[in-house]
Amino acid sequence: MNIKGSIPALITPFKNGKIDFLSFSKIIEWSINEGSHGFVPCGTTGESPTLSHNEHKKVIEECIKVVDKRVPVIAGTGSNSTEEAIDFTLHAKDAGADAALVVTPYYNKPTQSGLFLHFSKIANSSNIPIIIYNIPGRSVVDMNIDTMKELSKIDNIVGVKDATNDLMRPLLSRQTFKKEFIYLSGEDGTSVAYLAQGGDGCISVTANIAPKICSQIQNYWKDGNIKLVQKLNNQLAELHYALFIESSPGPVKYAASLLNLCDEETRLPLSPIKESTKKIIKETMQKSGIIS
Repeated sequence: MNIKGSIPALITPFKNGKIDFLSFSKIIEWSINEGSHGFVPCGTTGESPTLSHNEHKKVIEECIKVVDKRVPVIAGTGSNSTEEAIDFTLHAKDAGADAALVVTPYYNKPTQSGLFLHFSKIANSSNIPIIIYNIPGRSVVDMNIDTMKELSKIDNIVGVKDATNDLMRPLLSRQTFKKEFIYLSGEDGTSVAYLAQGGDGCISVTANIAPKICSQIQNYWKDGNIKLVQKLNNQLAELHYALFIESSPGPVKYAASLLNLCDEETRLPLSPIKESTKKIIKETMQKSGIIS
């Protein structure tokens, strides 16, 4: 399965409380032209918790339609309700998604056994390839390597988006799992280090506003041009940090507004970011060469 490289975790643009599908399509087209290797609609960065079920499905359908098979679409289909996650996953399969990104259940705090049963039931509901999204900072639970190893034995569980910032995980997992597995970083700031530990790419927040540089980093790594990888990684280092000064995707949406990609609007309970944060983001984008 050709899921690798720089994969933007797409923002969901809003205008006056409604999804701005015109801007959404514009962002996707621009990002493809800038070299992005795939997309994740309806992930954390896409504000999936505040999308209605109908909106969630429409965003995924629109992404698949606009992309038109040019790059893979990995639909965010996770939930803290197993049945709800199954519904989203079946929809993504029927809509034509290439894979589903399923987050570890938040709030419920399942055990490792509960995580295994949750993911195995979702996987057995459909033959769409599934990527586990392990993000303990948001979901509170952390899937350990042993649980992931057991899940990897299920044919259509094919990879992980690892947002633990634990750089031993891909190294240890590659030595433990008995099949090829896709290892995607979920942390922009350590994505190059993740590649060095055996990773295949990054599902990225920064790639929403710097898709060309993010894709070049992945391409140069593949080509073995480490000096250019380091140069570009240093160029984006402060930007990676600035985009998380406040809860994402508030900062990256403001950054996108500076590029005239969409409005900076988010949905409650996310609030508008502070003026001091805006100043830092703008200055960092200028320093990074994203805007003049």
